[in-house]
Amino acid sequence: MYKTPCSRLSGLVGVSVKQTLVQNVPRCNHQTARSLIQLYRRDPSNWLTYQHLNFLKRQYVAKSNNELHQRAIPKQTPVLTIVDDRDDSVERQVQRIPTIDPAVTGADPQPEDVTSEEQPEISTLKATTEDAALQKKLVSSTVTNSDETPHVQVETDEAREARLDRQWKQLKVDVADLPDVYARLAKIKLTALVVTTAAAGYAMAPVPFDPVIFFVSCLGTGLASCTANSINQYFEVPFDSNMNRTKNRPLVRGQISPLHAVSFALACGVPGIALLMLAVNPLTGFLGALNIFLYTSCYTPLKRLSIINTWVGAVVGAIPPVMGWTAATGCLEPGALLLGGFLYSWQFPHFNALSWNLREDYSRGGYRMMSVTHPGMCKRVALRHSVGLIGLSTLAPVLDVTTWTFPIISLPINLYISYLAFRFYRKGDRSSARKLFFCSLWHLPMLLLLALTCKKSRRDQEDTALTPASSPLTPLPS
Repeated sequence: MYKTPCSRLSGLVGVSVKQTLVQNVPRCNHQTARSLIQLYRRDPSNWLTYQHLNFLKRQYVAKSNNELHQRAIPKQTPVLTIVDDRDDSVERQVQRIPTIDPAVTGADPQPEDVTSEEQPEISTLKATTEDAALQKKLVSSTVTNSDETPHVQVETDEAREARLDRQWKQLKVDVADLPDVYARLAKIKLTALVVTTAAAGYAMAPVPFDPVIFFVSCLGTGLASCTANSINQYFEVPFDSNMNRTKNRPLVRGQISPLHAVSFALACGVPGIALLMLAVNPLTGFLGALNIFLYTSCYTPLKRLSIINTWVGAVVGAIPPVMGWTAATGCLEPGALLLGGFLYSWQFPHFNALSWNLREDYSRGGYRMMSVTHPGMCKRVALRHSVGLIGLSTLAPVLDVTTWTFPIISLPINLYISYLAFRFYRKGDRSSARKLFFCSLWHLPMLLLLALTCKKSRRDQEDTALTPASSPLTPLPS
């Protein structure tokens, strides 16, 4: 069987198409060509294109790493374009087609001879009349609407006050509101905890109780705490404004000026350190000044630099009970360091549980806390120091600070906080962190109260210091 080559077949088809076009050229004018273009644009689906030939679809083949990847260009949906020969410069008015009302029953019948010719004229006249009435109605409604006064929403006094309260503005504080502002600037709850631990340190010292020295030492410690907290808020204004927990502080809201806050800090710090230095003893005054320096110059900037800030803050919290002990005795003793160790270890389960539920806030403020950057370490450290409280309680009678009753009666509360710390370590959720935090709030006062009730008196310490050799020997009967 004879087969025609593809080149011959394509040549024959090309010659025949060319002859046909040459014969039809004289009969084609401008209008015919325009009609042909319009026909092509209106219905291109009737024309033969390359997309109808499946074997002519282009395929892109790429080879990399001895693997063959092949993808084909999808067929695009044809876009229909309609050529309108009408002149666009002429504006055309589109009239609304009225609805045809149903025929009314009981009307007079029309004569049969005039219905065939007069009905179109009547319907046209009827439609024109309805259009004119509709246009008049629209014009009248427009005129009446333009004459009406526009609706203005009147804002009530309550809505205006609520809107103004939501706006950020500088607040004007009266003199009567200054005590509340000073209390929030000094973090009065934290200051009360600091004074309580200092009082516990003074009460645990094995010396006779002096109410004047006790009051002066507590007052000086509280004033030093107010100074440290005020300077801390002064430095952290731009960061506290990003946190939901601290955005309502006085300096953030603009209730007082920064100069006012620094003046309040100096007014508290200078008399506080002077009282501790002159009325109590120089050692207690030095510890108070050291605590202000550590809190404002070390702990505050380290919060944005490293997680070491948690350990530095624990040292700051451990100094107040040592100040109370030195205020009573005038020297550093193992008992003072033991009380400081209680506060040092207690702060880790307390603060780590607190910061766990505030991770979003601390991250928004730019603070590098263990709960944000090292969550696993945050849980481990809380558990480690919770168990460490049991060992410190056992060490108290060894150092002659308490009797041996104290580690026994404090064991239940120490085991309970260790159990909650273990749950926090295993689960790491908000519920376990919240339970550990609230347990730490009552655990510390209870632990200090138990230590105070089991305190070893001065007479017992003197009796244990005496040796049996120092007692007089009775002569043996002869």
